[in-house]
Amino acid sequence: MSKPLKQIHLAAHFPGVNNTTVWSDPKAGSHIEFSSFAHFAQTAERAKFDFLFLAEGLRLREQGGHIYDLDVVGRPDTFTVLAALAAVTDRLGLTGTINSTFNEPYEVARQFASLDHLSAGRAAWNVVTSWDAFTGENFRRGGFLPQEERYSRAQEFLSTTHELFDSWRGDEIAADQATGTFLRDAAAGAFAHTGQHFDIQGRFNVPRSPQGRPVIFQAGDSEEGREFAAASADAIFSRYATLEDGQAFYADVKGRLARYGRRHDQLLILPAASFVLGDTDAEAEEHAREVRRLQVSGATALKHLEFVWNRDLSGYDPDGPLPDVDPLLGEHTVARGRAQVRMYRDPLAIAREWRERAAANNWSIRDLVIETGNRQTFVGSPATVAAAIDDLVQADASDGFILVPHVTPGGLDDFADRVVPLLQERGTFRTEYEGTTLRDHLGLDHPDGAREELPAAVAAGN
Repeated sequence: MSKPLKQIHLAAHFPGVNNTTVWSDPKAGSHIEFSSFAHFAQTAERAKFDFLFLAEGLRLREQGGHIYDLDVVGRPDTFTVLAALAAVTDRLGLTGTINSTFNEPYEVARQFASLDHLSAGRAAWNVVTSWDAFTGENFRRGGFLPQEERYSRAQEFLSTTHELFDSWRGDEIAADQATGTFLRDAAAGAFAHTGQHFDIQGRFNVPRSPQGRPVIFQAGDSEEGREFAAASADAIFSRYATLEDGQAFYADVKGRLARYGRRHDQLLILPAASFVLGDTDAEAEEHAREVRRLQVSGATALKHLEFVWNRDLSGYDPDGPLPDVDPLLGEHTVARGRAQVRMYRDPLAIAREWRERAAANNWSIRDLVIETGNRQTFVGSPATVAAAIDDLVQADASDGFILVPHVTPGGLDDFADRVVPLLQERGTFRTEYEGTTLRDHLGLDHPDGAREELPAAVAAGN
């Protein structure tokens, strides 16, 4: 008996500010004007995507005391943008990254419950932590939390917001004009939480929202992050978009669900994926090479090399050879607050490997950064890309993909017009929305107004 076809989940990430965004492309628009967000969201909804995703940046990235050139567009507030998009879309899910290290459970729960009401049940929260003092300097508390405390705080933060969401059952409002009775239960919204990180009590002032709780996303790839997702998330972002790596991550995270009494379909795995389309595979490959060179200017190449060398390399020629000096070691890095600092844990070994590869291929600094950096996940004609996406999902390397175009706001248009119809012809992607909420789109259980028990690891905050 053949295995039934899995339905593909697709989402769109407004890329904001990172080295995948080609802001210098003539087709690129603003990253802060609302018209850009509206165009992007409406394209995703026209293509019947599950949701739009907005990342959050709580501080502009700096290197050598100067704002990193890819961050000059600024970072508009996530909630403000999502609330505005709720008014110009009808079915598209609205997902935002909100930090659990520098926020408070009451305010975040109130914001997401409000967004879920405003959007008629389309809100989702990507729960993240912040690891560095660099971001913390923007906040009263400052500093940072060690990794084990970050996840402990995040777990208790999420558990506490669930208590707030569940302080309303959903049937308390009578609004009976004849009797003058507004609330059937005068205790609605009452909460009290005492834990390691939070000691709060009061009344939650937003009634139960259409989804009961927002959909919960998680993005951590560490052991703690994977366990956190298995215990409490509805979906996890992944950076593994190849068959072997994707299948390994998929099996590992899905295999953790049973210990929390959860089914395989209660956690979706969604890697981020970039793409370049062409009329033919050869045309797409040529375009992809051009895009990679636009994504890595000479100045950008030097900044990326500084992540490893931990030195000011501004005096080097990006089109020349790699530095013959070794990286500086130590915790006080040139690129404070950047994820690459954690990725390159053995800079001396990385430098040796890169020198060998550059010498063997006659690569300059810029060539090396282009070749070792992020590449487009899907490159080819629409038929090639559709087949590659479908094959990976059917092989359990993912449940779908979060697409990150290199141009905004129009970079998603070609995919919507040329690839989505081919997936629909395969019978693996919807032709119409079948439900109204994001939980409907993702095939997730609905809390249905009842109080669900959180997994023990999350409830205990460990």
